[in-house]
Amino acid sequence: MNALKKLFGGNTRQFGMIFALVALIIFFQFATEGRTLTPGNVINLFNGNSYILILAIGMVLVIIAGHIDLSVGSVAAFVGVTVALAIRDWGIPWWAGILLGLVLGAIIGAWQGWWTAYVGIPAFIVTLAGMLLFRGFNQFVGKSNTIPVPNDFQFIGSGYLPEVGPNTGYNNLTLLLGIAVVAFVVVGELRSRARAKALGAEVPEMWVTVLKLVLVCAAILYATYLFATGRPGTSFPIPGLILAVLVLIYGFISSRTILGRHVYAVGGNRHAAELSGVQSKKVNFLVMMNMSILAGLAGMIFVGRSTASGPFDGVGWELDAIAAVFIGGAAVTGGVGTVVGSIIGGLVMAVLNNGLQLLGVGADLTQIIKGLVLLIAVAFDVYNKSQGKRSIIGMLTRNMNRPTSGPSNPIQPDETTSTKEAIAREA
Repeated sequence: MNALKKLFGGNTRQFGMIFALVALIIFFQFATEGRTLTPGNVINLFNGNSYILILAIGMVLVIIAGHIDLSVGSVAAFVGVTVALAIRDWGIPWWAGILLGLVLGAIIGAWQGWWTAYVGIPAFIVTLAGMLLFRGFNQFVGKSNTIPVPNDFQFIGSGYLPEVGPNTGYNNLTLLLGIAVVAFVVVGELRSRARAKALGAEVPEMWVTVLKLVLVCAAILYATYLFATGRPGTSFPIPGLILAVLVLIYGFISSRTILGRHVYAVGGNRHAAELSGVQSKKVNFLVMMNMSILAGLAGMIFVGRSTASGPFDGVGWELDAIAAVFIGGAAVTGGVGTVVGSIIGGLVMAVLNNGLQLLGVGADLTQIIKGLVLLIAVAFDVYNKSQGKRSIIGMLTRNMNRPTSGPSNPIQPDETTSTKEAIAREA
């Protein structure tokens, strides 16, 4: 029993949201008579939700810092239409258009970050104004017209890994990618185990490690099979590849760097963080600027997928991103949340929405169900905390983000001690 607890990180409740995601997939797989786990549907699921998941990565850092950003949908739409017009009217190449979009997102983020961090206006008000401002700019610049983009630019939103090598009946690059991920997971787990033993730390029995690796690798290989066996011309989508890279980068930044720890410190207790030397204004500025950069990227991916920019792009995106973050275990008061948890929360909503569409459920009932799922998920996590239990997602991502050697990170996403005490331990 003790070994089983180690397999599940000490408590099976910590995997509650992953269990919910798996349960949803299994339920819809049977309810839709096998249409959920088909290559075409899985590929469409990632293509159709990658931009929301990218927004969730930035939004979780904003919420951890104790803020909210209501402007991300409007910023994404404004960046998208600006880039589409620049490519069409100025004749710039697609890669220059992407750079232009990222720079424009950074400028917008710096504008909103300045008002929030240095003027002291609450981010809710600043981004509410930004939502109206950049929605108006989107319609003014684009004259409420649809602006098409060339095929080269569409690749970032609807492209796939190309076919290379001999004809195996599968997409070879997708197979290689899946095998590489499996090798990375296995080597990383074994190296982590070896380092822990070298430091004299307690390690689970070998069969527990093997079973964990078998389960994880089986899931990776099955997903690889689905992506590699889609209709001709499809494979692992480029938006999914961009998303995976961003998850790795921001997961590392948020859990293993000083900047990431400072974001948690500011969100947990800003005054205590400032007394400990954290530059809260700089942290808030960077968090808001980063959010708009990712919003610009999400907007360009959506434009690439839809082949054109339109006046109604980005409507309601901020609500989907915020829902994903809170379902993923973030706290309204700040200081709690993880990148991985937000992706899990976003996938729960994506699978739920996709499954209901496959079942032919109307848009009205779909919105009701999604709203109830959001409320119940957050209420269940709040209940656990009120009973003195740790956040389910917080415990899950704590184990995922824990360093493999050396002292623990002083500020972890689910720490229940005060931020001041955490920073004092670091000192």
